[in-house]
Amino acid sequence: MKIRPPHPSTLPALPPAALLLLTAAIWGSSYSVVKTALAWYPVAGVIAIRFLLTALVLAPYWLRLPAAQQRQTLAVGAPTSLGLLAIFFAETAGVAHTSAGNAAFLISLCLLLTPPVEWAWFGRRPAARLWLAAGISLLGTWLLTDVAAGGLNGGDALMLLAALLRAFQGCLTTRLLRGKAVDHLGLTAAQGVMVGGGALAVLAFAGGVPALPTEGTFWVALVYLTLACTLFAFWAMNRALAQSSPTQVALLLGSEPLWGALFAVLWLGEPLGPSGWLGGVMIAGAALWVSVPVGSGGPGGASLARATAGLRRWAGVCRLSWRRRGRGEV
Repeated sequence: MKIRPPHPSTLPALPPAALLLLTAAIWGSSYSVVKTALAWYPVAGVIAIRFLLTALVLAPYWLRLPAAQQRQTLAVGAPTSLGLLAIFFAETAGVAHTSAGNAAFLISLCLLLTPPVEWAWFGRRPAARLWLAAGISLLGTWLLTDVAAGGLNGGDALMLLAALLRAFQGCLTTRLLRGKAVDHLGLTAAQGVMVGGGALAVLAFAGGVPALPTEGTFWVALVYLTLACTLFAFWAMNRALAQSSPTQVALLLGSEPLWGALFAVLWLGEPLGPSGWLGGVMIAGAALWVSVPVGSGGPGGASLARATAGLRRWAGVCRLSWRRRGRGEV
């Protein structure tokens, strides 16, 4: 039986590259917000509240989906939720035990981990420019966060694990979504229930569920993490993963440290030196470069393809001219 996708969402129909850059900006601001929430509640509790609130918001939308659509979505949501649960435990605990700069740099190692994982899993070697852009982004993140100034601790090790899990998660989600009529907002709802429920179970088995905080700052942080960093960001990422390669997604999301630094400077008033701004420009430039599809029908890709073809023709003319001069031809 053919499954009909649901009616188009009222959310803006932005291109995948724009959605991913916006997601990176939102996630970049989340480090200090997570630290704020962890001051009042444990790691598993923050994850559980964040994802269960997401599922609650999306419950009316989920209930309107056709039964066949729900089954298709759950088939993708179950394995990807296990990966997300592992990623968020490692990442949230890592942020709690290391600096925001170290966390931003180490999570960006997924830029280098995603291309070989994609190559090994799909048998598809990423384009050379994606490897170059990954290196540029990684170097830019190093300059931006100044991670070389400190050593690695337990929190850093957890961020390394989260980076590796992100690389596998991107490939897994791409494989499961490819060619399937899965509703991306419905997938976010299913993942909210499964990840939130899993975190709540871990919290219960780890010593019981503590009383919920009453501080307003905690709940403001959780609402932001729910609506922006989870609800919108996961819908955007799932949609982009269905239309882009895992490496492209990882590179665009790799601009996250730049947005984190901008948030810290403009909102929190933290200083950022010249090397930090240079690193930020390198990250943003690499993300912009990889978002332009070479040889595509789009204006940017077509222009870049024409420019590349022109350079090749010019180089060919130069080589021919030198050969003629070498033979004494006029």
